[in-house]
Amino acid sequence: MNAILVYCRRDLIRWIRGRWGFISALVTPAAWLIFVGLALPIRFTDDYIDFVTPGILVMSTLTASLQGGGLLILDRMLGFFTKFLALPAPRESILFGKILVIMIRGLIQSTIILILAFLLGATLYNPYQLFITYLILIIFGALLSSFTTTLAIYIGDHDSYAAVNAMISMPLFFTSTAMMPYSVMPEWMRIPAAVNPLSFAIDGIRIVQEGIFPLVQIGLLSGMCLLLMLISVRAFRRVKL
Repeated sequence: MNAILVYCRRDLIRWIRGRWGFISALVTPAAWLIFVGLALPIRFTDDYIDFVTPGILVMSTLTASLQGGGLLILDRMLGFFTKFLALPAPRESILFGKILVIMIRGLIQSTIILILAFLLGATLYNPYQLFITYLILIIFGALLSSFTTTLAIYIGDHDSYAAVNAMISMPLFFTSTAMMPYSVMPEWMRIPAAVNPLSFAIDGIRIVQEGIFPLVQIGLLSGMCLLLMLISVRAFRRVKL
């Protein structure tokens, strides 16, 4: 556990010291919330800021998770990753350290987004809703960060990873329920939206807004998270020095 915390602390300090990356991670989701939540002329709901806030929260976690793979690639480029593998600490501690720092980054961004959404007129969450919302974001962040760190092991080039990142992030976001419900989607878009992990997280938060426990969504996310973590652990154990 100590090794996990050391890896996490290292990446967290590096993220905070990289001022522009830190600022960008906070400003970009806020801009989405303001310009999408307040500016778009949406007709299917009178409270679009309430509707779109879960989507922006999940998008923040998505962005933080995708950047997690970049952290691993940077360590490989600078030679730190090979040194970490040679240390006596279990290799899995590198993976769990990355997952932990990504979860912390995502929660920091999500908290700022929530505060901004409430200032813009979104309905305040009660303590139960906040707890379940953060639980969903934690599980979703662990799921995606497990995937991206595993991907980074097999894609050693930073430019290639950035290309894959762009290829994954936008289709995932726009084929989810972040911007619109299933009822107003084109027919061809409803199937990919229904199996999109982002939709599971977003729908779960929206169900919480109604005061209902999202058992199905949390169960699906937890199952996918466990599976990807097992795959990630296996991949880390097979990495050669």
